[in-house]
Amino acid sequence: MPVELIEKKPRSSRPIYLVRKDDLAAAGLDAPTLAWAKANGFDGDAGRTLVVPGADGSVAAALFGVGRMQEGGVLGAGALAKALPGGDWHFAATPANPGLTALAVMLGGYVFTRYGKKPGKEIRLTAPAGVDAAYLRRTAQAAFQVRDLVNTPTNDMGPDELELAVRSLARRHKAKVSVVSGDALLARNFPMIHAVGRASDKAPRLIDMVWGARTAPKVTLVGKGVCFDTGGLDIKPSAGMLLMKKDMGGAANVIGLASMIMASGLKVRLRVLIPAVENAISGNAFRPGDVLSSRKGVTVEIGNTDAEGRLVLADALGLADEEAPDLLIDMATLTGAARVALGPDLPPFYTDDERLAADLATASQKLEDPLWRMPLWRPYDAKLSSKIADMNNVTSDGFAGSITAALFLRRFVEKARSWAHFDIFAWNPSDRPYGPAGGEAQGIRALEHVISQRYG
Repeated sequence: MPVELIEKKPRSSRPIYLVRKDDLAAAGLDAPTLAWAKANGFDGDAGRTLVVPGADGSVAAALFGVGRMQEGGVLGAGALAKALPGGDWHFAATPANPGLTALAVMLGGYVFTRYGKKPGKEIRLTAPAGVDAAYLRRTAQAAFQVRDLVNTPTNDMGPDELELAVRSLARRHKAKVSVVSGDALLARNFPMIHAVGRASDKAPRLIDMVWGARTAPKVTLVGKGVCFDTGGLDIKPSAGMLLMKKDMGGAANVIGLASMIMASGLKVRLRVLIPAVENAISGNAFRPGDVLSSRKGVTVEIGNTDAEGRLVLADALGLADEEAPDLLIDMATLTGAARVALGPDLPPFYTDDERLAADLATASQKLEDPLWRMPLWRPYDAKLSSKIADMNNVTSDGFAGSITAALFLRRFVEKARSWAHFDIFAWNPSDRPYGPAGGEAQGIRALEHVISQRYG
Protein backbone atom coordinates (compact mmCIF):
# COMPACT_ATOMS: atom_id res chain seq x y z
CA MET A 1 0.00 0.00 0.00
CA PRO A 2 1.76 3.25 -1.12
CA VAL A 3 0.33 5.09 1.93
CA GLU A 4 0.76 2.99 5.05
CA LEU A 5 -1.23 3.92 8.13
CA ILE A 6 0.81 3.48 11.31
CA GLU A 7 -0.23 3.98 14.92
CA LYS A 8 2.98 5.14 16.60
CA LYS A 9 4.50 8.40 15.39
CA PRO A 10 8.21 8.05 14.48
CA ARG A 11 10.65 10.72 15.66
CA SER A 12 11.39 11.51 12.02
CA SER A 13 7.73 12.28 11.25
CA ARG A 14 6.93 15.68 9.75
CA PRO A 15 3.74 17.66 10.36
CA ILE A 16 0.95 18.38 7.88
CA TYR A 17 -0.89 21.63 8.60
CA LEU A 18 -4.45 21.88 7.33
CA VAL A 19 -5.00 25.52 6.41
CA ARG A 20 -8.32 27.24 5.83
CA LYS A 21 -8.58 29.83 3.08
CA ASP A 22 -7.15 33.23 4.12
CA ASP A 23 -6.63 31.98 7.68
CA LEU A 24 -2.92 31.17 7.94
CA ALA A 25 -2.74 32.58 11.45
CA ALA A 26 -5.17 29.94 12.79
CA ALA A 27 -3.02 27.04 11.55
CA GLY A 28 -0.45 27.49 14.32
CA LEU A 29 2.48 28.11 12.00
CA ASP A 30 5.79 29.37 13.33
CA ALA A 31 7.22 32.59 11.93
CA PRO A 32 9.57 31.06 9.31
CA THR A 33 6.81 28.76 7.99
CA LEU A 34 4.34 31.62 7.85
CA ALA A 35 6.87 33.70 5.91
CA TRP A 36 7.49 30.83 3.51
CA ALA A 37 3.75 30.44 2.87
CA LYS A 38 3.34 34.14 2.14
CA ALA A 39 6.42 34.19 -0.11
CA ASN A 40 4.91 31.35 -2.16
CA GLY A 41 1.45 32.87 -2.38
CA PHE A 42 -0.09 30.07 -0.33
CA ASP A 43 -3.37 31.17 1.23
CA GLY A 44 -5.23 27.90 1.86
CA ASP A 45 -6.80 27.35 -1.56
CA ALA A 46 -8.57 23.98 -1.54
CA GLY A 47 -6.36 21.13 -2.68
CA ARG A 48 -3.08 23.03 -2.85
CA THR A 49 -0.03 21.59 -1.08
CA LEU A 50 3.09 23.54 -0.15
CA VAL A 51 6.16 21.69 1.09
CA VAL A 52 8.13 23.63 3.71
CA PRO A 53 11.95 23.30 3.81
CA GLY A 54 13.98 23.13 6.99
CA ALA A 55 17.04 25.22 7.79
CA ASP A 56 19.30 22.50 6.39
CA GLY A 57 17.34 22.19 3.15
CA SER A 58 15.49 19.02 4.18
CA VAL A 59 11.70 18.70 4.12
CA ALA A 60 10.37 20.02 7.43
CA ALA A 61 6.57 20.21 7.00
CA ALA A 62 3.72 20.54 4.53
CA LEU A 63 0.75 22.89 4.27
CA PHE A 64 -2.49 21.70 2.73
CA GLY A 65 -5.31 24.04 1.77
CA VAL A 66 -8.86 23.04 2.65
CA GLY A 67 -10.56 26.18 1.35
CA ARG A 68 -13.14 28.11 3.31
CA MET A 69 -15.68 25.35 4.00
CA GLN A 70 -13.75 22.14 3.30
CA GLU A 71 -14.32 22.70 -0.41
CA GLY A 72 -14.32 19.47 -2.36
CA GLY A 73 -15.17 17.55 0.80
CA VAL A 74 -12.92 15.76 3.23
CA LEU A 75 -11.88 13.28 0.53
CA GLY A 76 -10.06 16.16 -1.14
CA ALA A 77 -7.26 15.43 1.33
CA GLY A 78 -6.43 12.47 -0.87
CA ALA A 79 -4.35 14.88 -2.97
CA LEU A 80 -1.71 14.72 -0.24
CA ALA A 81 -0.77 11.20 -1.31
CA LYS A 82 0.57 12.52 -4.61
CA ALA A 83 1.90 15.85 -3.35
CA LEU A 84 3.86 14.82 -0.26
CA PRO A 85 7.47 13.65 -0.51
CA GLY A 86 8.00 10.09 0.68
CA GLY A 87 8.64 9.32 4.32
CA ASP A 88 6.85 9.73 7.64
CA TRP A 89 4.04 12.25 8.15
CA HIS A 90 1.40 13.18 10.74
CA PHE A 91 -1.29 15.81 11.07
CA ALA A 92 -0.09 18.72 13.17
CA ALA A 93 -3.55 19.01 14.72
CA THR A 94 -6.34 16.46 14.74
CA PRO A 95 -8.55 17.11 11.68
CA ALA A 96 -12.23 17.87 12.16
CA ASN A 97 -13.03 14.48 10.59
CA PRO A 98 -9.87 12.52 11.41
CA GLY A 99 -10.93 9.10 10.17
CA LEU A 100 -12.20 10.23 6.79
CA THR A 101 -9.21 12.55 6.31
CA ALA A 102 -6.75 9.72 6.93
CA LEU A 103 -8.74 7.39 4.69
CA ALA A 104 -8.67 9.99 1.92
CA VAL A 105 -4.88 10.05 1.98
CA MET A 106 -4.75 6.27 1.88
CA LEU A 107 -7.18 6.08 -1.06
CA GLY A 108 -5.27 8.78 -2.91
CA GLY A 109 -2.12 6.67 -2.83
CA TYR A 110 -3.56 3.88 -4.98
CA VAL A 111 -1.58 2.82 -8.06
CA PHE A 112 -2.52 -0.06 -10.39
CA THR A 113 0.79 -1.87 -10.89
CA ARG A 114 -0.17 -5.20 -12.50
CA TYR A 115 1.17 -4.33 -15.94
CA GLY A 116 4.41 -2.63 -15.01
CA LYS A 117 3.55 0.78 -13.58
CA LYS A 118 5.78 1.55 -10.61
CA PRO A 119 4.16 1.97 -7.20
CA GLY A 120 6.04 5.21 -6.58
CA LYS A 121 7.05 6.71 -3.25
CA GLU A 122 6.28 5.20 0.12
CA ILE A 123 4.43 7.36 2.63
CA ARG A 124 3.76 6.41 6.24
CA LEU A 125 0.96 8.37 7.85
CA THR A 126 0.43 8.30 11.60
CA ALA A 127 -3.22 7.64 12.41
CA PRO A 128 -4.86 10.66 14.08
CA ALA A 129 -5.82 10.22 17.70
CA GLY A 130 -9.09 8.39 18.31
CA VAL A 131 -9.54 6.75 14.89
CA ASP A 132 -10.10 3.05 14.30
CA ALA A 133 -6.97 2.26 12.30
CA ALA A 134 -8.02 -1.33 11.61
CA TYR A 135 -11.30 -0.11 10.09
CA LEU A 136 -9.45 2.37 7.89
CA ARG A 137 -7.03 -0.28 6.67
CA ARG A 138 -9.71 -2.81 5.74
CA THR A 139 -11.78 -0.07 4.07
CA ALA A 140 -8.83 1.05 1.96
CA GLN A 141 -7.91 -2.55 1.12
CA ALA A 142 -11.49 -3.26 0.00
CA ALA A 143 -11.49 -0.19 -2.25
CA PHE A 144 -8.14 -1.22 -3.73
CA GLN A 145 -9.42 -4.73 -4.40
CA VAL A 146 -12.42 -3.30 -6.24
CA ARG A 147 -10.19 -1.01 -8.28
CA ASP A 148 -7.76 -3.82 -9.13
CA LEU A 149 -10.56 -6.14 -10.27
CA VAL A 150 -12.21 -3.49 -12.46
CA ASN A 151 -8.95 -2.20 -13.92
CA THR A 152 -7.80 -5.66 -15.00
CA PRO A 153 -8.69 -6.29 -18.66
CA THR A 154 -10.88 -9.22 -19.59
CA ASN A 155 -8.04 -11.33 -21.00
CA ASP A 156 -6.93 -11.59 -17.36
CA MET A 157 -10.33 -11.11 -15.64
CA GLY A 158 -12.86 -13.38 -17.29
CA PRO A 159 -15.32 -15.66 -15.51
CA ASP A 160 -12.52 -18.06 -14.53
CA GLU A 161 -10.45 -15.33 -12.88
CA LEU A 162 -13.46 -13.73 -11.21
CA GLU A 163 -14.21 -17.10 -9.64
CA LEU A 164 -10.59 -17.35 -8.46
CA ALA A 165 -10.87 -13.92 -6.85
CA VAL A 166 -13.90 -15.06 -4.85
CA ARG A 167 -12.18 -18.30 -3.87
CA SER A 168 -9.11 -16.36 -2.69
CA LEU A 169 -11.31 -14.09 -0.54
CA ALA A 170 -13.13 -17.13 0.84
CA ARG A 171 -9.87 -18.81 1.87
CA ARG A 172 -8.79 -15.74 3.83
CA HIS A 173 -11.99 -15.73 5.84
CA LYS A 174 -12.84 -19.47 5.90
CA ALA A 175 -15.96 -19.05 3.81
CA LYS A 176 -17.46 -21.75 1.59
CA VAL A 177 -17.72 -21.45 -2.18
CA SER A 178 -19.77 -23.48 -4.64
CA VAL A 179 -20.02 -22.89 -8.38
CA VAL A 180 -22.59 -23.99 -10.97
CA SER A 181 -21.00 -23.80 -14.41
CA GLY A 182 -21.73 -24.44 -18.08
CA ASP A 183 -24.64 -26.70 -18.97
CA ALA A 184 -25.10 -27.53 -15.28
CA LEU A 185 -26.78 -24.11 -15.10
CA LEU A 186 -29.67 -25.57 -17.11
CA ALA A 187 -29.91 -28.65 -14.91
CA ARG A 188 -29.90 -26.45 -11.78
CA ASN A 189 -32.48 -24.01 -13.19
CA PHE A 190 -30.46 -20.90 -14.03
CA PRO A 191 -31.54 -20.60 -17.67
CA MET A 192 -30.97 -16.88 -18.19
CA ILE A 193 -27.40 -16.96 -16.85
CA HIS A 194 -26.74 -19.81 -19.27
CA ALA A 195 -28.38 -18.05 -22.21
CA VAL A 196 -26.41 -14.85 -21.79
CA GLY A 197 -23.05 -16.56 -21.33
CA ARG A 198 -23.23 -19.59 -23.61
CA ALA A 199 -21.77 -17.85 -26.69
CA SER A 200 -18.41 -17.31 -24.99
CA ASP A 201 -15.63 -19.88 -24.92
CA LYS A 202 -15.47 -19.16 -21.17
CA ALA A 203 -18.21 -21.11 -19.44
CA PRO A 204 -20.90 -19.01 -17.72
CA ARG A 205 -21.30 -19.71 -14.03
CA LEU A 206 -22.99 -18.76 -10.80
CA ILE A 207 -20.52 -18.23 -7.96
CA ASP A 208 -22.01 -18.73 -4.49
CA MET A 209 -20.03 -17.85 -1.33
CA VAL A 210 -21.40 -18.30 2.20
CA TRP A 211 -19.87 -17.13 5.50
CA GLY A 212 -21.06 -16.84 9.09
CA ALA A 213 -23.39 -18.67 11.44
CA ARG A 214 -26.57 -20.17 9.96
CA THR A 215 -28.65 -18.66 12.75
CA ALA A 216 -27.38 -15.08 12.24
CA PRO A 217 -29.35 -12.47 10.26
CA LYS A 218 -29.12 -13.23 6.55
CA VAL A 219 -27.40 -10.59 4.42
CA THR A 220 -27.12 -11.47 0.73
CA LEU A 221 -25.12 -9.53 -1.86
CA VAL A 222 -25.65 -10.06 -5.60
CA GLY A 223 -23.18 -8.57 -8.07
CA LYS A 224 -23.38 -8.36 -11.85
CA GLY A 225 -20.34 -10.21 -13.19
CA VAL A 226 -20.47 -9.55 -16.94
CA CYS A 227 -16.75 -9.74 -17.56
CA PHE A 228 -17.11 -8.27 -21.04
CA ASP A 229 -20.15 -7.02 -22.90
CA THR A 230 -20.07 -6.84 -26.68
CA GLY A 231 -23.79 -6.13 -26.59
CA GLY A 232 -24.39 -9.56 -28.11
CA LEU A 233 -26.13 -9.66 -31.48
CA ASP A 234 -27.33 -6.12 -30.78
CA ILE A 235 -23.65 -5.30 -30.91
CA LYS A 236 -22.21 -2.15 -29.41
CA PRO A 237 -20.17 0.25 -31.55
CA SER A 238 -16.43 0.03 -30.96
CA ALA A 239 -16.43 3.15 -28.78
CA GLY A 240 -19.11 1.56 -26.62
CA MET A 241 -16.88 -1.44 -25.90
CA LEU A 242 -13.79 0.43 -24.73
CA LEU A 243 -14.77 0.32 -21.05
CA MET A 244 -16.68 -2.94 -21.09
CA LYS A 245 -14.01 -4.66 -19.00
CA LYS A 246 -15.70 -2.75 -16.16
CA ASP A 247 -19.09 -4.39 -16.73
CA MET A 248 -18.25 -6.71 -13.83
CA GLY A 249 -18.01 -3.65 -11.56
CA GLY A 250 -21.06 -4.76 -9.57
CA ALA A 251 -19.37 -8.07 -8.78
CA ALA A 252 -16.15 -6.28 -7.86
CA ASN A 253 -18.00 -3.98 -5.48
CA VAL A 254 -19.85 -6.76 -3.68
CA ILE A 255 -16.54 -8.62 -3.32
CA GLY A 256 -15.08 -5.49 -1.71
CA LEU A 257 -18.11 -5.09 0.54
CA ALA A 258 -17.98 -8.76 1.53
CA SER A 259 -14.31 -8.43 2.46
CA MET A 260 -15.15 -5.51 4.79
CA ILE A 261 -18.00 -7.42 6.43
CA MET A 262 -15.94 -10.56 7.01
CA ALA A 263 -12.80 -8.72 8.14
CA SER A 264 -14.81 -6.86 10.77
CA GLY A 265 -16.42 -10.08 12.01
CA LEU A 266 -20.01 -8.84 11.77
CA LYS A 267 -22.54 -11.23 13.27
CA VAL A 268 -24.34 -12.00 10.02
CA ARG A 269 -24.79 -14.96 7.75
CA LEU A 270 -23.31 -13.49 4.58
CA ARG A 271 -24.04 -14.85 1.12
CA VAL A 272 -22.47 -13.52 -2.08
CA LEU A 273 -23.93 -14.49 -5.46
CA ILE A 274 -22.14 -13.53 -8.68
CA PRO A 275 -23.40 -14.58 -12.11
CA ALA A 276 -20.13 -14.48 -14.09
CA VAL A 277 -20.45 -14.44 -17.88
CA GLU A 278 -19.22 -12.85 -21.08
CA ASN A 279 -21.90 -11.51 -23.40
CA ALA A 280 -20.22 -12.68 -26.58
CA ILE A 281 -21.24 -13.39 -30.17
CA SER A 282 -21.26 -16.78 -31.86
CA GLY A 283 -23.69 -19.11 -33.62
CA ASN A 284 -25.40 -20.02 -30.35
CA ALA A 285 -25.79 -16.49 -28.99
CA PHE A 286 -29.24 -15.60 -27.71
CA ARG A 287 -31.20 -13.43 -30.13
CA PRO A 288 -33.54 -10.43 -30.16
CA GLY A 289 -37.05 -11.85 -30.08
CA ASP A 290 -36.09 -15.00 -28.15
CA VAL A 291 -38.20 -15.84 -25.12
CA LEU A 292 -36.22 -17.05 -22.10
CA SER A 293 -37.50 -18.73 -19.02
CA SER A 294 -36.11 -17.65 -15.64
CA ARG A 295 -35.46 -19.39 -12.35
CA LYS A 296 -38.72 -17.98 -10.97
CA GLY A 297 -40.64 -19.27 -13.98
CA VAL A 298 -41.25 -15.77 -15.35
CA THR A 299 -40.79 -15.72 -19.13
CA VAL A 300 -38.85 -12.84 -20.69
CA GLU A 301 -38.98 -11.70 -24.30
CA ILE A 302 -35.64 -10.29 -25.46
CA GLY A 303 -36.10 -6.82 -26.86
CA ASN A 304 -32.37 -6.12 -26.82
CA THR A 305 -29.43 -8.47 -26.20
CA ASP A 306 -27.45 -5.53 -24.82
CA ALA A 307 -29.75 -5.47 -21.77
CA GLU A 308 -28.20 -8.70 -20.53
CA GLY A 309 -27.12 -7.68 -17.04
CA ARG A 310 -30.67 -7.68 -15.69
CA LEU A 311 -31.17 -11.19 -17.07
CA VAL A 312 -28.28 -12.77 -15.18
CA LEU A 313 -29.13 -10.77 -12.07
CA ALA A 314 -32.73 -11.98 -12.23
CA ASP A 315 -31.72 -15.63 -11.91
CA ALA A 316 -29.31 -14.83 -9.07
CA LEU A 317 -31.93 -12.71 -7.28
CA GLY A 318 -34.42 -15.52 -7.72
CA LEU A 319 -32.08 -17.88 -5.89
CA ALA A 320 -31.29 -15.32 -3.19
CA ASP A 321 -34.96 -14.59 -2.60
CA GLU A 322 -35.81 -18.24 -1.97
CA GLU A 323 -34.35 -18.14 1.55
CA ALA A 324 -36.03 -14.82 2.42
CA PRO A 325 -32.92 -12.91 3.52
CA ASP A 326 -33.19 -10.10 6.04
CA LEU A 327 -31.33 -7.81 3.64
CA LEU A 328 -30.80 -8.34 -0.09
CA ILE A 329 -28.51 -5.97 -1.99
CA ASP A 330 -27.68 -6.08 -5.69
CA MET A 331 -25.05 -3.94 -7.39
CA ALA A 332 -24.60 -3.61 -11.14
CA THR A 333 -23.16 -1.41 -13.85
CA LEU A 334 -26.59 -1.67 -15.36
CA THR A 335 -27.71 1.35 -17.42
CA GLY A 336 -26.34 4.30 -19.31
CA ALA A 337 -29.56 6.03 -18.29
CA ALA A 338 -28.28 6.24 -14.71
CA ARG A 339 -25.20 8.11 -15.94
CA VAL A 340 -27.33 10.49 -18.00
CA ALA A 341 -29.51 11.22 -14.98
CA LEU A 342 -26.86 11.53 -12.26
CA GLY A 343 -23.44 11.37 -13.90
CA PRO A 344 -20.56 9.03 -13.04
CA ASP A 345 -20.06 10.11 -9.42
CA LEU A 346 -23.57 9.73 -7.98
CA PRO A 347 -25.00 6.20 -8.20
CA PRO A 348 -28.76 5.87 -7.89
CA PHE A 349 -30.26 3.27 -5.61
CA TYR A 350 -33.78 1.89 -5.48
CA THR A 351 -35.67 0.44 -2.54
CA ASP A 352 -39.18 0.39 -1.13
CA ASP A 353 -37.79 0.12 2.42
CA GLU A 354 -38.10 3.65 3.84
CA ARG A 355 -35.88 2.96 6.84
CA LEU A 356 -33.13 1.50 4.66
CA ALA A 357 -33.36 4.48 2.30
CA ALA A 358 -33.03 6.93 5.20
CA ASP A 359 -30.10 5.03 6.70
CA LEU A 360 -28.29 4.94 3.37
CA ALA A 361 -28.83 8.66 2.80
CA THR A 362 -27.41 9.47 6.23
CA ALA A 363 -24.40 7.17 5.79
CA SER A 364 -23.75 8.48 2.28
CA GLN A 365 -23.50 12.05 3.53
CA LYS A 366 -21.52 11.20 6.66
CA LEU A 367 -18.92 9.11 4.81
CA GLU A 368 -18.78 11.12 1.56
CA ASP A 369 -19.80 7.99 -0.34
CA PRO A 370 -22.31 9.51 -2.78
CA LEU A 371 -25.67 7.81 -3.31
CA TRP A 372 -29.05 9.14 -4.44
CA ARG A 373 -32.41 7.45 -4.06
CA MET A 374 -34.52 7.12 -7.20
CA PRO A 375 -38.18 6.06 -7.36
CA LEU A 376 -39.56 2.62 -8.12
CA TRP A 377 -42.30 4.35 -10.11
CA ARG A 378 -44.97 1.69 -10.47
CA PRO A 379 -46.80 3.21 -13.48
CA TYR A 380 -43.65 2.57 -15.55
CA ASP A 381 -43.90 -1.15 -14.82
CA ALA A 382 -46.35 -1.51 -17.71
CA LYS A 383 -43.60 -0.41 -20.11
CA LEU A 384 -42.01 -3.85 -19.65
CA SER A 385 -45.03 -5.65 -21.08
CA SER A 386 -44.74 -8.25 -23.85
CA LYS A 387 -47.38 -9.56 -26.27
CA ILE A 388 -46.06 -13.13 -26.09
CA ALA A 389 -44.26 -13.47 -22.73
CA ASP A 390 -44.70 -12.38 -19.13
CA MET A 391 -42.45 -9.38 -19.71
CA ASN A 392 -39.82 -7.81 -21.98
CA ASN A 393 -36.28 -7.07 -20.90
CA VAL A 394 -36.51 -3.49 -22.26
CA THR A 395 -39.14 -0.87 -22.92
CA SER A 396 -40.24 0.24 -26.35
CA ASP A 397 -39.94 4.00 -25.77
CA GLY A 398 -36.46 4.20 -24.20
CA PHE A 399 -37.57 6.48 -21.37
CA ALA A 400 -36.61 6.09 -17.68
CA GLY A 401 -34.11 3.33 -18.43
CA SER A 402 -32.61 3.08 -14.96
CA ILE A 403 -36.03 3.06 -13.28
CA THR A 404 -37.47 0.41 -15.58
CA ALA A 405 -34.35 -1.74 -15.11
CA ALA A 406 -34.90 -1.56 -11.35
CA LEU A 407 -38.57 -2.44 -11.83
CA PHE A 408 -37.53 -5.43 -13.93
CA LEU A 409 -35.34 -6.71 -11.09
CA ARG A 410 -38.04 -5.97 -8.51
CA ARG A 411 -40.25 -8.65 -10.09
CA PHE A 412 -37.76 -11.30 -8.99
CA VAL A 413 -37.72 -10.25 -5.32
CA GLU A 414 -40.76 -11.34 -3.31
CA LYS A 415 -39.67 -12.85 0.02
CA ALA A 416 -36.68 -10.72 1.08
CA ARG A 417 -37.52 -8.53 4.07
CA SER A 418 -35.55 -5.63 2.60
CA TRP A 419 -34.06 -5.11 -0.87
CA ALA A 420 -32.09 -2.40 -2.61
CA HIS A 421 -30.67 -2.15 -6.11
CA PHE A 422 -27.60 -0.01 -6.90
CA ASP A 423 -26.97 1.11 -10.49
CA ILE A 424 -23.29 2.04 -10.22
CA PHE A 425 -20.68 3.22 -12.73
CA ALA A 426 -17.64 1.66 -10.93
CA TRP A 427 -15.29 4.03 -12.76
CA ASN A 428 -13.58 7.40 -12.37
CA PRO A 429 -13.53 9.05 -15.82
CA SER A 430 -10.69 11.34 -14.67
CA ASP A 431 -8.20 11.60 -11.83
CA ARG A 432 -9.67 12.53 -8.45
CA PRO A 433 -7.84 13.47 -5.24
CA TYR A 434 -8.93 10.15 -3.70
CA GLY A 435 -8.05 8.00 -6.70
CA PRO A 436 -6.85 7.96 -10.29
CA ALA A 437 -8.92 7.51 -13.42
CA GLY A 438 -10.09 3.91 -13.61
CA GLY A 439 -12.02 1.40 -11.54
CA GLU A 440 -13.74 2.68 -8.41
CA ALA A 441 -15.58 1.42 -5.35
CA GLN A 442 -18.96 3.09 -5.06
CA GLY A 443 -21.49 2.81 -2.26
CA ILE A 444 -19.77 0.05 -0.31
CA ARG A 445 -18.56 2.26 2.55
CA ALA A 446 -22.08 3.53 3.12
CA LEU A 447 -23.49 0.02 2.83
CA GLU A 448 -20.96 -1.42 5.27
CA HIS A 449 -21.83 1.31 7.76
CA VAL A 450 -25.57 0.61 7.50
CA ILE A 451 -25.07 -3.16 7.77
CA SER A 452 -22.75 -2.81 10.77
CA GLN A 453 -25.21 -0.49 12.49
CA ARG A 454 -28.04 -2.98 11.93
CA TYR A 455 -26.21 -6.19 12.71
CA GLY A 456 -22.93 -5.26 14.38
